[in-house]
Amino acid sequence: MHAQNEQSTQFLSSGIPGLDSILCGGLTRDRLYLIEGEPGTGKTTLALQFLNEGVRHGEAVLYITLAETMVELRSVAHSHGWSMEGMHIEELIPSEDMLSPDQQYTIFHPSEIELGNTTQRIVAAIERYQPRRVVLDSLSELQLLAESPLRYRRQVLALKQYLSSRNCTTLFLDDRTALNTDLQVRSVAHGVITLELLFQAYGSERRRLRVVKYRGIAFSGGSHDYRIVSGGLQVYPRLVAAHSRVTSPRRQLSSGLAELDQLIGGGLEEGMSTLIAGPSGTGKSTLAAQFTHAATRRGEHCAMFLFEEARNNMLNRCAGLGMDLNGAIDQGLLTVQQIDPAELAPGQFSQAVVDAVDRGAKVVVIDSLNGYLNAVPDERFLATYLHELLTYLGQRGVVTILVAVQQGMIGAGMSTTIDASYIADNVVMLRYFEANGEVRQAISVFKKRGGAHERTIRRFKIGATGIQVGPVLKGFHGILTGVPTYEVNASNVVLD
Repeated sequence: MHAQNEQSTQFLSSGIPGLDSILCGGLTRDRLYLIEGEPGTGKTTLALQFLNEGVRHGEAVLYITLAETMVELRSVAHSHGWSMEGMHIEELIPSEDMLSPDQQYTIFHPSEIELGNTTQRIVAAIERYQPRRVVLDSLSELQLLAESPLRYRRQVLALKQYLSSRNCTTLFLDDRTALNTDLQVRSVAHGVITLELLFQAYGSERRRLRVVKYRGIAFSGGSHDYRIVSGGLQVYPRLVAAHSRVTSPRRQLSSGLAELDQLIGGGLEEGMSTLIAGPSGTGKSTLAAQFTHAATRRGEHCAMFLFEEARNNMLNRCAGLGMDLNGAIDQGLLTVQQIDPAELAPGQFSQAVVDAVDRGAKVVVIDSLNGYLNAVPDERFLATYLHELLTYLGQRGVVTILVAVQQGMIGAGMSTTIDASYIADNVVMLRYFEANGEVRQAISVFKKRGGAHERTIRRFKIGATGIQVGPVLKGFHGILTGVPTYEVNASNVVLD
């Protein structure tokens, strides 16, 4: 942990493991924190998780609500499967009697009376329950009652001093609905956490969390993805590869096919990433599955993430080619996860990959990068996301296989939406070519950082018995364009 953090006092868990990780341990005890975000971002859910964590540790906790009723709070808790037992709730919402003409103020401004009454009731509730964790929901009500910025700031400062003297760790919730949204409380709070809701043109909305401020703590900056599920907030800390450097000797992992190993220089090195690129239908996914099959037969754990092909279709197709991936799944050596890019945040996918590696996966397949692109809301940052992920996997000694679909079938106009060839350590290219009135496939290795490899172009074929890597295609030029030209009087043409 950073030296800056060593000077802090004891931490309290927020009840959300991912958030605790971002905060480098949790919330500093007996401090005031501001949780801000527009309605619907999950502030109330986060606050209830924070208080439930206190109840779990036998602490007295208090939820002071100026906006939501007790019935509404219990409904939120029930939707997540939580019990409100042990949680004190103080409801400071104006009653329906306020609508009576007899209750309307004529001499004094309502704020002059209601603010004082509200403050007194807050203090009385804290004195009554002696809580160690407090949530005040929401600051917008106090701000509207205070009217002037000076009065509002003094009110918040007074509450802060009072709560600190009572050894309370407090969350102030702010839904930003007050008329004058300013930075008064940000300057007063010990820490500020912002929740954001981003709407997409297609698919589900994206949620991001950002720690704006945390005094004395070297927290993890930037935006972190999160989602609200049954059970509360799930936060996915932004992947920073530099935090997970692991050095170890690297082995070469065989593909299980002697000719393919010969082409790629003996196998794929641990800690290296390999890009398999080519037009649709050339066998990219099958080739990635071959490496996975060979690894599971050696007893190594693998993980596959599928963006396009259905999980069941992939497993059945591989079974028809003699690759028993279902057996590897039954043995616990392989996990195959179907990914819906329209519903998945980049941070959530990165966390799924990290979890697979933590469970022991030595081979990770991402099929394909085109689907991964759809999971990244702004493709300008795809290279950054990808670089962090590949660097992390490389430092953990994982063999990473990426599949990229190229547009077009043959000719020089073929291109890919993502230029990841400079990020990947190895690049394997699959191509269609026409020969003797038949469409055939070829394979070649364009790049390998881990060592030497063949510069040849070999015949590639997928038959009933699986993948077959044939001899070097000699005697003509232009295979990679798809329309080769034969050498005049060539006697060494090899096609099969």
